Amino acid sequence: MLVRLMYASRAAADAGPDALAAIIRQSRAGNPANGVTGVLCHAQGLYLQVLEGGRGAVNALYNRIAADPRHSQVELLSYGEIGERRFAGWAMGQVDLARLNPSLLLKYAETTTLNPYAMTGAASLALFEDLMATASIVCSP
Repeated sequence: MLVRLMYASRAAADAGPDALAAIIRQSRAGNPANGVTGVLCHAQGLYLQVLEGGRGAVNALYNRIAADPRHSQVELLSYGEIGERRFAGWAMGQVDLARLNPSLLLKYAETTTLNPYAMTGAASLALFEDLMATASIVCSP
């Protein structure tokens, strides 16, 4: 059974500039073997990530992320069973929201600053879909 999980977190205060690169590198190395795909958005010390895959693999990965000292304030935004993946093309795609046209964020949020804690899960998923449609997701598997 496939599931989609979306969460937000803040970069830990002591997470240096290499933390994001390490997260992406580890995801791309480990996710294919576990059948997990997804996309990670980042901006201004915030992460917004969607994970898709088998229920057990996604749940185990989320539990590791929640316990990872590079993340703080990990908050589940949405979780549910899915019939098919929307982000199957990426072992872990990446989006630097600071490089996007601010109006894209304004479409789904109150301001042009990413605050996934103030967005609904549906709005966050719609943002991911727009990012995919505009080819903003980089670094295929």
